[in-house]
Amino acid sequence: MAAMPASLPPLTVLLAAPRGFCAGVDRAIQIVELALARYGAPVYVRHEIVHNRFVVGRLEALGAVFVDELDEVPDGAPVIFSAHGVPKAVPGEARRRGLFYLDATCPLVSKVHVEAERHFEEGREILMIGHAGHPEVVGTMGQLPEGAMSLVETRRDAETVAPRDPRALAYITQTTLSVDDTAEIVGVLRARFPEIKGPHKEDICYATTNRQEAVKAIAPRAQALIVIGSPNSSNSMRLVEVAERAGCPRAFLAQRGSDLDLESFSGLARIGITAGASAPEVLVEEMIAALSTRFRVTVEEVRLSDENVQFKLPRALTG
Repeated sequence: MAAMPASLPPLTVLLAAPRGFCAGVDRAIQIVELALARYGAPVYVRHEIVHNRFVVGRLEALGAVFVDELDEVPDGAPVIFSAHGVPKAVPGEARRRGLFYLDATCPLVSKVHVEAERHFEEGREILMIGHAGHPEVVGTMGQLPEGAMSLVETRRDAETVAPRDPRALAYITQTTLSVDDTAEIVGVLRARFPEIKGPHKEDICYATTNRQEAVKAIAPRAQALIVIGSPNSSNSMRLVEVAERAGCPRAFLAQRGSDLDLESFSGLARIGITAGASAPEVLVEEMIAALSTRFRVTVEEVRLSDENVQFKLPRALTG
């Protein structure tokens, strides 16, 4: 890459690591790509495979067709369920119609589903900590009959929830929540209901935790912080909140390099960049390239941990 003219103002980019794709997102995208290669286009996908318009657009260009519900899938066409998981009624309907389906649910979300079923079978009422309407929450609550699970979104909810029997109670959580917010809510629940059962291992996934810790490391040093991600991406939105709480005076979400108001960075010496778990690295490179048109950019990667998690693909695509 050619050297930038010295007349450009200097700007240091603190690049958080880990960032970007997690193993569950990578697996889900591979499932769509492999299904297209094996079965040919079109392959239908119920809901966005992951919450990123760039990723969805690229898969659409390859022949994936994204739909809201199964009634939009023609008989005989293969269909894939998104990484966020689906209510039990969805594969049930696919089987009833004789549709061939592949489940791209992140294995860490599936783990939460299994926990919920175990608690239900052992007679416990379940509190789910999460955000109303998020596909992961809809999918998890849809694993059990109506009324078996109640949603707790805030500390206030935790302070006022009234279970039927406090001695037969458990909690589970959405995998993409703020680690600190969730710990606060769990603390309230444990104080109110000392016998409440929690997960053997925290439900918030390793990737969410690692990306939040990386942001905490750079936020106090950054005068502004860009989180690359989509507005409907829970883990990306949480990174904005984490950055603000960790001392960054300005943190915001941006989807593409073209979204940046480059003038707004004038006079700044250091900014941070990270990417949500469903944002590909190419968008990080695009963001830095956009900044480089107006600044002499120096990139300093701040790495807190390495990730080497991989999840197995469905046997139907590897056999």
